[in-house]
Parts: sequence; structure tokens; C-alpha cells
Amino acid sequence: MQVQYLEIVTPDVDAMCGTLEKLHGVRFGSPEADFGNARTAALEGGGLIGVRAPMRADEEPVVRPYVLIDDIESAVEAARAAGAEIAMPPTEIPKRGKFAIYIHGGIQHGLWQI
Repeated sequence: MQVQYLEIVTPDVDAMCGTLEKLHGVRFGSPEADFGNARTAALEGGGLIGVRAPMRADEEPVVRPYVLIDDIESAVEAARAAGAEIAMPPTEIPKRGKFAIYIHGGIQHGLWQI
């Protein structure tokens, strides 16, 4: 299992980025529209970590790992069959791949296909 994208949603993006830079020696860039204006940094071994502000008034802070998979459509259907709620169906980010979000057991999970 490989985390392709680790998303952190927080109301204090700059403070979170600063803390992660100090603790882990990563460097966050400028906000990227493709990632909901998240500031991103490279993960060791591939993938990205992104820190962004909530996109809606009702969006709660969350840490959401997106696991790399080969077939997002099949994975979403398997999650649904296992009782998960599909919060975001497979959605393409141009030149980045597709992602989906499901909620199972009260926990948000992400899927990523490149």
C-alpha cells in the first residue's frame, strides 16, 4: 500500500506548513488550484502531502490519506459493497490522475489512480 497524496485540511494552513517543515524538513510550495489551493510538498518515495483550508463552511479539519490503486472504479464499488458511503466519486484532476473519497466507520479514506 502506497500513499500517493496525504491531505491535511486545517483553518491555519501557514502554521501547519511551518510546523511540518520544521519537523520533517519538507518544503511547501505556493497554493495549487488543482489541489483545492493546497500548498504541497514531495513525500519521500513519491507522492505529495498537501495542506489546505476548508473549502466549505461545514468542512471539518481532517487528515486524509489517498492510497494508490490500479482501478479506481472497481475500488469505489468494492468500498460501496463493503458498506462505505461514497463522499466523492472518481474525479479527474488533469495531468494528475483520478481521486475518490469514501467514508467507512466514520473515517475518511481517499483513493488515487495515476
